[in-house]
Amino acid sequence: MISVVLADDQALVRAGFRVLLETEEGFRVCGEAADGAEAVALARRHRPDIVVMDVRMPGTDGIEATRMITGDPELSGVKVLVLTTFDVDEYVYEALRAGAGGFLLKDTDPVELLRALRVVAAGEALLAPTVTRRLIAEFVDRPENRRVHAGAVREITEREREVLALVAGGLSNEEIAGQLVISTATARTHVSRIMTKVGARDRAQLVVLAYESRLVRPRDP
Repeated sequence: MISVVLADDQALVRAGFRVLLETEEGFRVCGEAADGAEAVALARRHRPDIVVMDVRMPGTDGIEATRMITGDPELSGVKVLVLTTFDVDEYVYEALRAGAGGFLLKDTDPVELLRALRVVAAGEALLAPTVTRRLIAEFVDRPENRRVHAGAVREITEREREVLALVAGGLSNEEIAGQLVISTATARTHVSRIMTKVGARDRAQLVVLAYESRLVRPRDP
C-alpha cells in the first residue's frame, strides 16, 4: 500500500487526485494540504511514502516545503513528487535541487500519474532524459545558478563517474549493468556509494549534480 499526502492550494485539484487514488488498488491518501507548511506537518504526522507537491502555493511554497522534508532525517523515507504547469520551470529546477524525486505536469494522463507514484515510491527518479536536459539547459548556465561541485566529483572513482553519467542519462540500475557489463547488484552499489560521497538524497539529485559539475552537458547525446 502506497500512502500519499496531496499538497495543492486548489481544492479541486486535490479532490481529483484523491478520487483517482482512492479508486485504484494499492494507494491510500492519508492527508491533504493547501500550502507547504501544512504539507510538512502532515508528512511529519503520517510519514507517507510520497508527498505529491505543487510548487507554487501561497505562504510556504513547494520548494521550501520540499527542503524541509528532505532535510529532516526523520523523514528520510518520504519521497516528494512535484507537480507543475510548465515543464521548463525554475521552480521545478530548484525543487529537484532541494531533493524532489521527480516531477510531472499537472495535465499528465491519470495512468501516467499512477505509474509515476509507483516509480518514485520504489526509490527511482522520475526524470525523462529529454525533458531533464531541456530543463537544466535553461537554468544551469545562468550566473545565479552556477554551483561548482568539483570537490564532490573528485571524491568518486572513474567507474563511479561512468555510472553517474549513465544515471544522468536516465538509465535504471538494470540498464547501467547492461551498459557496463556488470551485475545489477554492483550497479546499485555504485549508485549508493556515489550518493553517500556527494551527499545526494536520491537519483534526481545525482542528475542535477552531473549537469552542474559539467560531467554531463545538456546537449550531450
